[in-house]
Amino acid sequence: MSDVLDRTHSTGIDGSAIDAVLRDAVASGAVPHVAAIAADTDGIVYEGAAGVRTVGVDETPVGTSTQFRIMSMTKMIVTAVALQQVERGELDLDAPVESYRPEFGDLQVLEGFDGDSPRLRAPRSKATVKQLITHTSGLTYWFWNAEMVRYEALTGLPNVVPGRLDALRAPLVADPGTRFEYGINTDWLGRVTEAVGGSTLDQLVAQGITDPLRMNDTMFILDAERKRNEVSVHVPSDAGWVSAGDILNQEPEWFAGGHGLYSTPRDYIRFEQALLRGGELDGERILRRETVDAAFQNQIGDLDVPEVIPTADPATTDSFLAGPGRKWGYGLLLTTKDVPGGRRAGTGAWAGLFNTHFFVDRASGICASIYTNSLPFVEEHTAWKMYGDFEQALYSAL
Repeated sequence: MSDVLDRTHSTGIDGSAIDAVLRDAVASGAVPHVAAIAADTDGIVYEGAAGVRTVGVDETPVGTSTQFRIMSMTKMIVTAVALQQVERGELDLDAPVESYRPEFGDLQVLEGFDGDSPRLRAPRSKATVKQLITHTSGLTYWFWNAEMVRYEALTGLPNVVPGRLDALRAPLVADPGTRFEYGINTDWLGRVTEAVGGSTLDQLVAQGITDPLRMNDTMFILDAERKRNEVSVHVPSDAGWVSAGDILNQEPEWFAGGHGLYSTPRDYIRFEQALLRGGELDGERILRRETVDAAFQNQIGDLDVPEVIPTADPATTDSFLAGPGRKWGYGLLLTTKDVPGGRRAGTGAWAGLFNTHFFVDRASGICASIYTNSLPFVEEHTAWKMYGDFEQALYSAL
């Protein structure tokens, strides 16, 4: 069943080469399953899938209506919620984070260790809301920062994935504004939007994004029906891919703006299309065009996204190969040069820890996303290669 292909609603382009990419990735064992979708400003131009929901257990084929944990693809949706608040004059991007969440003012900078004792000091400036959106506040993730791995081991502080609120007590690892450091910024941003909106993040996301865009399968907590339609997170073993269970806490202490959403490819492509169309889809405007334009522009100035971010936790992620000259907008990794046979300069993109990926190429008028739920993230010769092969096949078919 690993080569089952679902193309029941595929229209617009000859997708046979893309089908082959998906089918071959599953057949070779590079990924346990995969679903992919692409659209232009008018609608879906490709959708396809290969593989099953749980290898060796649930032989139901995955498709573009299957539930995936989208992890950090959550970030752009929550960023859009914050930008809606900015548009309404409720949120100031230049204001200190602690003016909305006073507890943020308690965070210090981790400078290193004296033996097994973390060495902490006050930050030299106050982190702003914009720095949360652009990952320049100094916050980090354990899987790409060895000092945070050590800090969590020594202190017993949990990372953000288990859903415990005390994970947000993690210190900064750099002074605000001094470098791009990918981290738990959007988790804090979600908390800021809750303070501004007077509501929980799940309600803000529904009111601002998923309800107007009719993304009815995008949510933080799955109901029973959607739970039956979800894939398993897979990890490699000597016998091939095996299920690691759900991993995400379905009774979290807070809604994680950095990674908490489940969605389907057909749902998330509607959000991508809204960005592609300047903030509007099917007569529903979620953002002003000038706000979307700003999201796709460099918002980190002279700072750069590192070309390579080394892994600090190989079981969770490989090193991330961003490549040279990448910038960050509002919630988006920005391509600054045309990719031969692929996305154009100005494309905004990001990914999720369980190997999901999306991009919005406004210059070419195309958006797309590709989904599997597996670890580790972006292994160079497996999921990462599949991403690239999918993109090349898509652009060849356009």
